[in-house]
Amino acid sequence: MILMTPVVLFSLTVHEYSHGRVALMLGDNTAQRLGRLSFNPLRHLDIMGVLFFYFVGFGWAKPVPVNWRNFENPHRDMMYVAIAGPLANIAMAVGCSFFIRLISPDFSYLFVILAYGIWINVALAIFNMLPLFPLDGASVLKGMVPHHIAEKLTGLDKFGAFLILGSFLLDQFAGTKIIGTILMYPINYSVSFLSQETFPMIIQVLRASFA
Repeated sequence: MILMTPVVLFSLTVHEYSHGRVALMLGDNTAQRLGRLSFNPLRHLDIMGVLFFYFVGFGWAKPVPVNWRNFENPHRDMMYVAIAGPLANIAMAVGCSFFIRLISPDFSYLFVILAYGIWINVALAIFNMLPLFPLDGASVLKGMVPHHIAEKLTGLDKFGAFLILGSFLLDQFAGTKIIGTILMYPINYSVSFLSQETFPMIIQVLRASFA
């Protein structure tokens, strides 16, 4: 679990940095002005989000502030900013999957770090693409539909956080497995696809960590 901490922090940091960097490229310097365009994990840390990684398997960082009024095309550009984070995590997962095939499991520490790198980044990407505010998937969905539909979806944003938190609580205390049913299959499939022959060993690492 000690090896998991730097991977979680770095993955969350890259996710949020990517949001801020794309926002800056599209004309909004809010994240830069507030010191959030940084690879310093402390600037992005959300304690609750990190704890969720250890006890639930999914988590989040402190969202990077974005001012949509600075964009030339807010409807489109907010979608680009939102999807930048999950895409950065996918890129990191692909990179880890490449290197994990080049080493032997005998190099246990490095193997475990890369295994975490694949799973955590895939989990971050898929979890954040759920179409519920404040997750990235909500902004991506709004950018893909006409303006009038996006406005109606925005009206539902106030319920998103309650739905997510409620689902987590029901999973943990009532055993409903709502989040697990929605997310674990695509996460496991994606990790398996990326890691190929190393997938059984990665699953062993994860089971040992969360046991």
